[in-house]
Amino acid sequence: MLEPGGKGPSLAARLFKSRALGSALGFLCIAGALYPLNKPVWVWALMIANGFVWPLAAFFWARYSRVPFQTEQRNLLLDAFFGGFWVGAIQFNMLPSLTSISMMSMNNMAIGGPRFLLSGLLAQIAGVAFSMLIFTPAFMPETSLMQIYACMPLLVIYPAMIGWIAYQQTHLLRGHRRELLALSQTDSLSGLLNHGAWKDCLNIEFQRCKQSSQRGTIALIDIDHFKTINDTYGHVVGDNVLRQLSKVLNENLRAVDLAGRYGGDEFCVILPNTPLETAADIMDRLRATFSSIRYELEPLMSVSLSIGLASYNPGHADAISWLNDADKALYGAKATGRNRVSCLVDGAFHQVVRDPA
Repeated sequence: MLEPGGKGPSLAARLFKSRALGSALGFLCIAGALYPLNKPVWVWALMIANGFVWPLAAFFWARYSRVPFQTEQRNLLLDAFFGGFWVGAIQFNMLPSLTSISMMSMNNMAIGGPRFLLSGLLAQIAGVAFSMLIFTPAFMPETSLMQIYACMPLLVIYPAMIGWIAYQQTHLLRGHRRELLALSQTDSLSGLLNHGAWKDCLNIEFQRCKQSSQRGTIALIDIDHFKTINDTYGHVVGDNVLRQLSKVLNENLRAVDLAGRYGGDEFCVILPNTPLETAADIMDRLRATFSSIRYELEPLMSVSLSIGLASYNPGHADAISWLNDADKALYGAKATGRNRVSCLVDGAFHQVVRDPA
C-alpha cells in the first residue's frame, strides 16, 4: 500500500512486489489476446519491456527519488496508462480488456481511494487514445477459450495478493493503534497509568464493586517531602526517585493490581478483591522496600512514603467519594508523622499498621 512519508527503499520495495506480479500476470493476459492479431515485433518487445523491465525501472526510480511518495504516484498513473494502451492494442477484446481495467481500478482504489481511482481511469483513457493513434482503430470484442485461460491467473491470483496486502496493513494498523492507545494511557516518566487512565479504571472498579459482593481497596501514595528533595538534590535526582517508586510498585504489586501516577509525587493503586487488612500488609511491605533504597547519586539520601487506604463500601455515592476517603487517609498518615500506612474506616481515621520504628 502507498504510505505518505514512508522511507524510499521500503516504499519502493512494497510496491515493487505487487507491480512485478501484476505486470507478469497482465503480460500473460494481454499476450493471449495479442497473439492472434499478428502485431509487429516491436509491439511484442514493448509488451515484454512493460511486463518485466518496467517494474524494475519503477522500483529504482522511486528508490532513489527525493520524494518517493510523489514518484510512486506518477508510476501508478503510468501503470494505468500502459493498461489503457494495451486495451486499444488488443482491439478491445472483451475479457482481457475488462480484466485489465478492473484490476487496475481495484489497485488504484486500494491505494488512493476514489480520487486516485478517477485519476487512474483518466490515465487509462489517455492510454487507449494514444494506442488508437498508433494502431488502426478496430473493435473485436470476441474472447476465445484460450484467452479466457490466459486471463484466469490475473483474475484469481492478483486479487488474492491485494487482499493479503490489505490484511497485512490492517494487522499493522491495529498494532499501531494498540501502541498509540497504550501511549495515551501511560505516564511518560514512570511508565505507569496516567491520571486519566487510572481514573477510568477506578470508575470501572467502583461499578464492579457496586454490582457485586466483592470489595476492593484503593491506595494513595505520597513521597514524603518530595519538594525538599527536588530543591536540595535537583530534579534529576527527583525524577530518579519517581522512577524508583514506579519500579517498586511494578515489582511488589500483584498482576491484578492497577498502579498509576496521580500527579506530581502522588501515586495511586487499585487492589481488586482485596480486604483492607491485606491491602495494608501489601502497602506496608512496599513502603519498607522503598525506604530501604539507596541512590547512586545521593547515597545518604533517605526517602519515605505516606500511604492512605480506603475500601469500597456501599455508602460511597461514586468513585470520587471513594477516592476522597483514600485522600483523607493519606492526609492522616502525613499528619501523624509520615512514613506510615493509614486508612479511613466508616468515616473515622485509623492507623491500621504499627508506626515504623
